[in-house]
Amino acid sequence: MFAVVRTGGKQYRVAAGDKIAVEKLAGEAGEKITLGDVLLAGDGGQVADAKGVVVSAEIIAQAKSEKVIVFKKRRRHNYRRRNGHRQQMTLLRILAVGAEGAKPAKKAAAKKADAAPEAAAE
Repeated sequence: MFAVVRTGGKQYRVAAGDKIAVEKLAGEAGEKITLGDVLLAGDGGQVADAKGVVVSAEIIAQAKSEKVIVFKKRRRHNYRRRNGHRQQMTLLRILAVGAEGAKPAKKAAAKKADAAPEAAAE
C-alpha cells in the first residue's frame, strides 16, 4: 500500500520500508512519529479513500542537506556577495501505511532471518 503525504510544504509518495528526507521535524533519532496529513492512498493500481489512513515513521537522524551557494552580482557597480546555506532536514524510515489501529506488516526478509537459526538448530 502507498500513500501521498504532505509535510513541510512538500508532498511525498511513500510506502512501507521507504526512506525519505523531509523538512526538519521535532524529535530525536529512534522516535516513532505519525504523518497525519495523508492526501491520497492506494494499493497497487487502485486508489483508496485517504480518510482514516495513517502513516507511521521512525526518525533515523537529524541532518543538514547539501550546501546551496547564493551569489548576487550587479553589473558595473562592483557589487558581489557570496553566501552559503544548509537547510535542516529529518531522515525518516516509513514503518507502515494503513488504517488507524492496523498492525505494521512484517517484511519477508525479517521472516527469513528468523527461520534461518531454526533451520540451523535442526
